[in-house]
Amino acid sequence: MRNLLIATMAAALPASACAPTPDTMTGGEGQRAETRCFSSDQVRNFRQGRTGQVFVRAASGDVFEIEAYGCTNLDFAQRLAFIPDSGGIGGGRLCTFDSLRIATPGAASRTDVCRARVARVLTDEDVAALPSHQRP
Repeated sequence: MRNLLIATMAAALPASACAPTPDTMTGGEGQRAETRCFSSDQVRNFRQGRTGQVFVRAASGDVFEIEAYGCTNLDFAQRLAFIPDSGGIGGGRLCTFDSLRIATPGAASRTDVCRARVARVLTDEDVAALPSHQRP
């Protein structure tokens, strides 16, 4: 059993070394993407973009794009809870490229939870270019 564990760890280590990290990911035109963060309890507003896309305005004024996977009722959500996948480490802090879960309360007490990722921080020009119904 111990040998199996050691063999599994030895096989996983080289694969994890090749995985991209926020420091190595690049934005458009080969520039390094900037990592920005917000606290999940300091979200001031949110709006849905296209299907699976949520724009969030943080207390700092920054607007973040969140890509959601499998969320069925974002269209009608009046409240959202952003739950970091880090298990509460960092006090609910979410940064670009972080994974999270979005919880949306249902109409009859059922809560839906879906997977998501903080995709990027929008520039002022990006926010201005959003249609008014998508701008948080």
